[in-house]
Amino acid sequence: MVMTFLRRELVLLARQKADWLNPLLFFIIVLTLFPLGVGPEPNQLRIMAPGIVWIAALLSVLLAAERLFRDDYRNGVIEQLVASRQGVMAFVLAKTAANWLSTGLPLVMLSPVVAMLLGVDKAAFIAMMLTLLLGTPMLSILSVLGAALTMSADKGGILLALLIVPLYIPLLIFASAAIEAAGMGLSYSGQLAILVAMLLLALALVPLAVASALRINVS
Repeated sequence: MVMTFLRRELVLLARQKADWLNPLLFFIIVLTLFPLGVGPEPNQLRIMAPGIVWIAALLSVLLAAERLFRDDYRNGVIEQLVASRQGVMAFVLAKTAANWLSTGLPLVMLSPVVAMLLGVDKAAFIAMMLTLLLGTPMLSILSVLGAALTMSADKGGILLALLIVPLYIPLLIFASAAIEAAGMGLSYSGQLAILVAMLLLALALVPLAVASALRINVS
């Protein structure tokens, strides 16, 4: 059933290209403007690269979060799923996977361009790739949680940001620290281990919370 819902989500994304193109373009624009704003000095850009990359990724994922459940809620799809008492968890997992495929994965694929723009060396680039691979799924999972909690609110975007951004902060700290440590030639295995633990914890708990939030909003 998860694959059925996932195919549905991918078809919808193919029809509504703005849902995944806008966050991607936003990520590219932010990364392009930073070198223009702070100047082309390589050392300064290299020092700021960890924070720039992760703040841009965070804001890009957050930009796409508000629309995750909005149409399904208005069209009655979620209400039917909750009423039938079947398929809610499969729907949540498919929504989370589709969200990462449309927002997180493109950010990972753009990381070589990011490294070139910011003058990141090879070691820091590898750390950036690893942290994005581990961190963007968690960004997607938390954004799905925020979208589920605020889907029935009139101005859900502001409320979603207030709820979710504090949960992003630990991820932002450890991912940036890993890239910074790699740039200085230090080991960053501890930061990666923490990111893995955070991701596994989110995968275990957040889908249950999202399913409960959908039921509460419908009822």
